[in-house]
Amino acid sequence: MLRLQPDEPGACLAGSVDFLARSTRKDADAMPKEGDCRCRLPSCPGRPDTRWPAATSDQRLQEPAWYGTLWLVQIGLILNFEGKVGEMNPTQSLKSCVRMLRELADDDAIARAAYDPDRGELVVHYRSSSDPATVEKRAQQVAELLAEHRAATASACPDCANGLVTVQNGMETDAPMTTLTVPVPSAGVSARRQPRRVDREERMLWWQQHGLLLSTAATGILLVSAWSADRAGLPSWLSLVLYLLAYAAGGSYATYRALRALAQATIDIDLLMILAAAGAAILDAWPEGGILLFLFSLGNALEHYALGRTHRAVRALMELRPETALVVRDGAEYLVPVEDLVPGDEVIVRPAERIPVDGIVLSGDSSVDQSAITGESLPVHKRPGDPVFSGTLNMTGLLRVRVERAVHESTLARIIEIVEQAREQKSRAQRFAEAFQGKYALGVIVVSALAFAVPVALGAPAETTFYRAMTLLVAASPCALVISTPASILSALANAARNGVLFKGSLQLETIGTIDAVVFDKTGTLTVGKPRLTELIPAEGIDAQEVLRFVAPVEYRSEHPLGLAIVAHADALGAFDHALVDRVESLTALVGRGVRAEVAGRTVLVGNELLLREHGIAVPPDLHEVASELRERGRTAVYAALDGRVVAVFGIADVVRPVARQVITQLRALGIRRLVMLTGDNERAARAIAREIGLEEWRAGLLPEDKVAVVRELQAAGLRVAMVGDGVNDAPALAAADVGIAMGAAGTDVALETADVVLMSDDLTKLPYAIQLSRAARRVIVQNLAIALGVIVVLVTSILVHGVPLPLAVVGHEGSTIVVVLNGLRLLAFRPRSTELSPAAVPARP
Repeated sequence: MLRLQPDEPGACLAGSVDFLARSTRKDADAMPKEGDCRCRLPSCPGRPDTRWPAATSDQRLQEPAWYGTLWLVQIGLILNFEGKVGEMNPTQSLKSCVRMLRELADDDAIARAAYDPDRGELVVHYRSSSDPATVEKRAQQVAELLAEHRAATASACPDCANGLVTVQNGMETDAPMTTLTVPVPSAGVSARRQPRRVDREERMLWWQQHGLLLSTAATGILLVSAWSADRAGLPSWLSLVLYLLAYAAGGSYATYRALRALAQATIDIDLLMILAAAGAAILDAWPEGGILLFLFSLGNALEHYALGRTHRAVRALMELRPETALVVRDGAEYLVPVEDLVPGDEVIVRPAERIPVDGIVLSGDSSVDQSAITGESLPVHKRPGDPVFSGTLNMTGLLRVRVERAVHESTLARIIEIVEQAREQKSRAQRFAEAFQGKYALGVIVVSALAFAVPVALGAPAETTFYRAMTLLVAASPCALVISTPASILSALANAARNGVLFKGSLQLETIGTIDAVVFDKTGTLTVGKPRLTELIPAEGIDAQEVLRFVAPVEYRSEHPLGLAIVAHADALGAFDHALVDRVESLTALVGRGVRAEVAGRTVLVGNELLLREHGIAVPPDLHEVASELRERGRTAVYAALDGRVVAVFGIADVVRPVARQVITQLRALGIRRLVMLTGDNERAARAIAREIGLEEWRAGLLPEDKVAVVRELQAAGLRVAMVGDGVNDAPALAAADVGIAMGAAGTDVALETADVVLMSDDLTKLPYAIQLSRAARRVIVQNLAIALGVIVVLVTSILVHGVPLPLAVVGHEGSTIVVVLNGLRLLAFRPRSTELSPAAVPARP
């Protein structure tokens, strides 16, 4: 029977939690009766007695029959409570404490929980049949919440917080109690929450973030109101006030930017718009000037939306990384800021948590969603030895990960840096437009001034001439011309990043669409990069399963890459006898030949023909012929012999990627003129791979400097060359090519440093996608430039020849700006078209 003794101040807290204590008894006597817990909160002015309801029959938690007798184990967690100071009234504080502890005690593995805020101690009683690590993790989660609660109550009502003390409750049970105290280092389990990373945009209020959109909407509403006031015959001063307010709302942002530019001795399009609006007001054409400012403000709002998409993408990447990690040090687990992690630390990642750092899985088995880093749509299965990346989502199992890089050196951090650099880098067209803008704007002002001054000097009416000069000023302004390129480039970069393709900048985005030769490294690019057993041909009368049973343990102990391919194949077929691993004796690795060992009293040889010859073993003619055929197909032939007899020949190869042939076909359809494979392998293996994927050109037996020479050779022939490699031994060739493309580069330092374009996953189909995206961006930029220049030419010509009303010039000018922005935003939704049946011409070089 369980009996509560709330004899000390604050016992109500512990008693309320003990309502949920488990017992081996299944009757009502095992639960506290109403009235068993009553206390007054000390030193809280105006607080009445606080009475906690007794447990009802609905709250009785029955134990499974298999528990038998109840064994309670006590673990003391000394917690370093630090939290964010907030405000909480005494009622909320005590109730929240009880609620959090009740949730902890509601775990089936936990019998009772109590919290002493003065000592910073959370005491958890749990059954010996439960997993201590699981219980401790659960307690640490509650400890973190209690830390914030404690800080909040301390500021609101210190006496209430100090009145909550741990109660040593009297407890009787039909089973003996075993007490285990687990020592915790003095540093304790830190429950401190680090401030969340907040950038400037997040600190701004909603109306500050959307001020441009709000001012545009206000301008539109005020213009409609002023026009309606005119139509309704209301006093003219009312419509004038409304127009002035519309001018202020629509022109405030442009005025600010114009004044800032003038302070730097430059003239921009904002000044042109302000001058044109002011001129319209002088002519008493308030509606026309208001419409000009409204459309100009709308164009700016759309421009900010386009430019902000990449910024929001960067912020979303930043938010992928958790702020804290559960690290294991000296046998204890600590919740620490991710910035405190160092290479070699071990962290625990629970299901549904994001992985805090780049590392290697030490233990555990789980599926990980890597889409944010690599663009892969399907989760990737992770087991011990596999790499994991910061910001990816652990989905199903518990993982123990060894930290390989500090958080600021992680793949996620480097991706963020690359994206930010790409945002800052300007394309050739954009640099030209910005350099052209200042001189063009000054020229427009001068021409407009001459268009007014000369006719007036020649006797033309001043009002009519001024009207035409203002119209010319509006029509000739290069708003659409300036925004046409950045809106397209940034939309394309955002689309690429979302699909796992990183461009180092807009120059690289422009260049990849103009290439007409692609050079591939074979290993890890066109092939998987890991040897696999492709054929197993046993000798006549020999069982293949029996061969694997003796060969796999030897290769498992040898750890040779080719041998591990045999081990993986045996394991997949269920032929790997793990018991024989411990019976492998006299293992001898013979460099350049193979391996020899004794397994359960039998002599096992695995290697090439030279190894067999040294041991006086003849290869049967039929297996010798099979080995020759395997070599012709690019396989590595490996013999296996048992007790002096050749029993099988293995064919091992680096398997071609399933999509390699499809990608080669797509690149040809895109108009790529030369496709070349480079490899350090022998001629026979290179020829076999090239035939399998449909390549007509290959070079074999190359060193890294030889690959650079091939790239230079193609460039000398007048071709723009893209080099695709794994970013490690191909770094010199990547740097030499017009566009270096790193394949499967998540976590590869050299790739992220050397390549111009990074395909974050191992999906080779991203290469045709990147080329198509580049060409689509170039087409949109050309379209935008044509629209912007075309509208300017048409409007200016019409004004000089026939005269165009100011409203039409406003609509034409600002309308073209909105059109080019929306046209550029189309690239956010770009999807590659099928290229297998419809070859596309290579665009002309700029």
